[in-house]
Amino acid sequence: MSGGAFAGVDVGGGGIRVRIEAGGGVIGNGEDPAPVPRVQGRVDLDRLAARIIAAVVTATRPPGGDGTSSGLLGAAGEGGGAAGRFDAMAVGVTGLPGLVRDPGTLWQALGERFGLGTLVVAGDMVTTHVGALGFRQGAVVAAGTGVIALGTDLDGVWNQADGWGHLLGDHGSGAWVGGQGLQAALRAHDGRAGGSPALLERMTARYGHPLDLVAAVYGAGAAAHELASFAPDVAAAARQGDRVARRIWTEAGRHLGQAAVAAAEGLEPVFSWGGRLFDAADLLMEPFQDTVRELLPGARFAPPRGTSADGALALAKGAADGAVRPHHPYLYVFTADRSRAATTR
Repeated sequence: MSGGAFAGVDVGGGGIRVRIEAGGGVIGNGEDPAPVPRVQGRVDLDRLAARIIAAVVTATRPPGGDGTSSGLLGAAGEGGGAAGRFDAMAVGVTGLPGLVRDPGTLWQALGERFGLGTLVVAGDMVTTHVGALGFRQGAVVAAGTGVIALGTDLDGVWNQADGWGHLLGDHGSGAWVGGQGLQAALRAHDGRAGGSPALLERMTARYGHPLDLVAAVYGAGAAAHELASFAPDVAAAARQGDRVARRIWTEAGRHLGQAAVAAAEGLEPVFSWGGRLFDAADLLMEPFQDTVRELLPGARFAPPRGTSADGALALAKGAADGAVRPHHPYLYVFTADRSRAATTR
């Protein structure tokens, strides 16, 4: 279905990213940077669906257009003749599994709105895996606000390591790095051992008094997102020579390497990565790869082919061709002729 219209949607801790393809080429990209909506700790799928719709419509709007989505899709050929309609869409959602009560809610909201023949709903670690390695087996670490390592062949092996949220895990994530940096800043404020005056200076510039920091973090609707927002400050301090900040990034890389190796059990020792935390480059990459090599000397590294949004787009196209099978609770496939696909374990 190379001439059809497809949408890939990445929903991570840092917001929503959209990739649109029609007529065999990418025709639109979009982004909504607001945190993922939650209710009672779970992902609020109703509000999320509304934001996905808005992001997709914006991504398909022609430059200088009149606010409709008909311009780009209407010229796309097969599958693109009706405004805002797609042959298939895939959504990679943070918190799946665990914090998504019923993935079918997205099918109900998006299926009719976009005239979908097929909708894939997967964990964002699945879309990151496909974006990084295509449909090749291996282990991929997805590191942004949170972190999860997935080792899979997209068939019989599905290994998850970490991904337990900022209160129970997510070691080495953006929230972990930011939180460790803020703790070091507060130790410096108190005069306790292990503090960093450089991080205290950055914390004060961002939040003011420590009590203002407490209010910002504990009063936030998304505390992990708030903590992760300080990770770039920890990176800047590390690059300016702060040893505490540098140690935090080294420990983060080690955590990610340990998770990657754990997820690789039973698979070819191929490793890749994805997520915005890796924008820290050598601060994170060197200890990550060094740790993997220490634990698994035969490890091979494959730079990511694309992003999680690219992976979602590939899943949408594969599902339209019948090449993507469901595997609950990590990957669901909904079709127009069946409200739910059977579970494959």
